[in-house]
Formats: sequence, C-alpha cells, structure tokens
Amino acid sequence: MQKRKESIMHEQVLVPGQSAVKVKWNDFPHFTFPWHFHSEMEIVYVLKSEGTRFVGDSMERFGEGDLVLVGSQLPHYWKNDLEYYESHSQLRVNAVVVQFAGDFMDKAIQAYSEMSHIKELFVRAASGVHFTMPENRRLCEMVKALYHFQGFERILQLLKVLDAMAKSKSYRLLAASDYKPGAMSGADYRIEKVLNFINLNYTREISLAAISGQFGMNGSAFSRFFKQKTGKTLVRYVNEMRIGYACKLLQERSLSVSQICYECGFNNISNFNRFFKERMGVSPRRYIAAIQ
Repeated sequence: MQKRKESIMHEQVLVPGQSAVKVKWNDFPHFTFPWHFHSEMEIVYVLKSEGTRFVGDSMERFGEGDLVLVGSQLPHYWKNDLEYYESHSQLRVNAVVVQFAGDFMDKAIQAYSEMSHIKELFVRAASGVHFTMPENRRLCEMVKALYHFQGFERILQLLKVLDAMAKSKSYRLLAASDYKPGAMSGADYRIEKVLNFINLNYTREISLAAISGQFGMNGSAFSRFFKQKTGKTLVRYVNEMRIGYACKLLQERSLSVSQICYECGFNNISNFNRFFKERMGVSPRRYIAAIQ
C-alpha cells in the first residue's frame, strides 16, 4: 500500500527504452493525477478541457489552448470542473503532455552561448511558465506535432519547441518569485488527501478546527503544514478555489452575482466582492462586462 501512495505524490516517469523524450496524447473523461511533482520537466498543452490549474502557489482557470511549461520538482495539478466527474458526463479531456529529463542537454545548454536562451527558459520554468494566446498559436502546433515524431527526430523537434518558447515574448510566470515548495517526500501523502478533501468541499464551510481534527493535527500544526506544502494559508487556498468556480459561473451568466456568491461558499456578498477584486483585479460586475 505504501508504494502506491508514494506514486501519488512523487510521480515516477517511466521513460520507455531510455528515450530522452516522452510524449502522451491524453484522451479521457477528466484529469486524474492529483497534486504531485517529479524530476522531469513537463509541457502540458490542453486542446479540449476546462478547470483549475495549480502550479506551485498559482491557482488559475484553464481552458482550450492552455500551454504551460512546468519545471523539475515543481508541484502541479490540473483539476477539471465538477461536471467532468459526473457519471453521465459526455465531456472529455484532450491534451498533449511532453516529459523530458530535468538535465536534458545539460552540458550543451550550460556551455554553449547558442543555447543560453534555453538555459534562461529553464530558470523561468522553476516557477512554471504560461504561454498566452493567440500570440503562441504556432508554438502550440509545434507541441502538438511532437506526438507524431519518433526517435532522433522527436529530440530535434523538442529543441525547436524549447527554442520557440525561449524566444517568445508572450509569457508570464505562474508561481510567485518567493515560492518555496515544502520538502516533499513520497511517504508524505497527507497533503494529497487534504487537497482532495478541499476540492470536494470548498463550496461548503471549511473551518480550521474541523479539517485539522479530521487529519489528526491541532490547528497550529495543520496551518504550518498546509502553508509549507502549498505556499498558501488554508483560507486563501479555499477562497481561490471558490473564485475560480465563481469565474466559471459568471461566464455562464445563468445566475446573479448574489446567487453565485453563496453558490461558491461565501457567506456574504461584501466578502465575495472584496476577495474577487483582490484575486481578479476587477469586481464581479466588471468581470461580466469584460466578458461581454
């Protein structure tokens, strides 16, 4: 049992035949891998799917065309919206996932000036890099094409992808510059259980006393543990989950702002408006206007 739990937190990427690059075409009902990390670097290009993306201490909505480079050992997690998990759901995930060693072409990248821009890209990847659309549409097509290459041609194509990523001016970092993930070990699977609990219950009231007791810790110990592992306080993490859900509901425009406030788990409209503006930079009503 312990070996299975270890694989949940620390993903062991099995590279077939010692290939330098692993490319997966994902086609399944929903993302399944929980909050995890691995030594490999990873490119995730979402062709079809919606939900919330977690990279380090960053928590954002993702959708079609989302392209991210995740650095080695950086915790991450893609979670679909709740309707993806319903038994009768016809929704699907289509995504290309590219994984390669954290020290890929390390000597060349470190030594040769022609590859210094890729060296800088790998430094940025420690925070996670999001490539914005539509400026990086061609880059997305290059990542998608990786699936159809094999052997040495796949390595050459990956180098072209990394070259284009490094030269792109339309990107932003995801995790905060001062984000330091807590020391993670495969045996410490508690945070995965905590996050799964929150993901299922964030629209309800979640008190520190209740959640810490459920996981066998007092409030102070749980708060330190949670902040160390996620870089966020419990209140901030839960509220950001709620705001992500609120953005989805606001985009659908089927409920009023007041209804969405309570649907997402906030207990009054003023708290909802304040935290929404802090997180999104605009009020909920301005957010709706921007969508329209």
